[in-house]
Amino acid sequence: MGKQKDALRKLAGTFQIRHVLLRQALAECLGTLILVMFGCGAVAQLVLSGGSHGTFLTVNLAFGFAATLGILVSGQISDALWDFGQGELVVVGRNATAGIFATYPSEHLTLVNGFFDQIIGTAALIMCILAIIDPHNNPIPRGLEAFTVGFVVLVIGLSMGFNCGYAVNPARDLGPRVFTALAGWGGEVFTANTYWSFVPICAPFLGAVVGLMMYQLMIGNHLEGEVQVKQTKSEEEGVKTNEDS
Repeated sequence: MGKQKDALRKLAGTFQIRHVLLRQALAECLGTLILVMFGCGAVAQLVLSGGSHGTFLTVNLAFGFAATLGILVSGQISDALWDFGQGELVVVGRNATAGIFATYPSEHLTLVNGFFDQIIGTAALIMCILAIIDPHNNPIPRGLEAFTVGFVVLVIGLSMGFNCGYAVNPARDLGPRVFTALAGWGGEVFTANTYWSFVPICAPFLGAVVGLMMYQLMIGNHLEGEVQVKQTKSEEEGVKTNEDS
């Protein structure tokens, strides 16, 4: 038994990656895989079943819990596609299946409105995440951060998912979009809806900056300032106590 443990320990050491950045990249890759696999799986069930095996609510629940599981894990196709599209892989319009993997706008949504939609959604996500991880704000019990972030994703999906599927993360949209381009849907996945593809890839970056600035200006800086004041007073009182003694 001891030899087996030693062999397993040596084997584990052989495959251990010591490069921190590479380990982080692998963890992000696995977390994103779980998010996209479960989330897009729920979308596939809804689309390919014609609504008999899924609803708008189940898709949002799947993405919410998928975000939770992705965070927990990383430290954080079938012939039905051809049958549904009547022998074609359709990007937009009737019997479209590309939307199972990447996000596309609803018919009522313009490019500009969609851009702002993604900015607002991403800003809301970032603000909530900052509140969750801010040690000076209401602290979340250790170990529940992933569940709280998943709940935030669920709420954003339920309230903002109708317009264009709330990508709010380039990793959630770009990878699946490249996959559909290579898997048979072609370059139309990038040019459809007046080059919609740049919106879920670019807008979240701006939304993240907006969310960070809003949180810091309205909440974060004030909480940090109060903590610094308290620390300064404590240090001054400690100095006075030492001088008196």
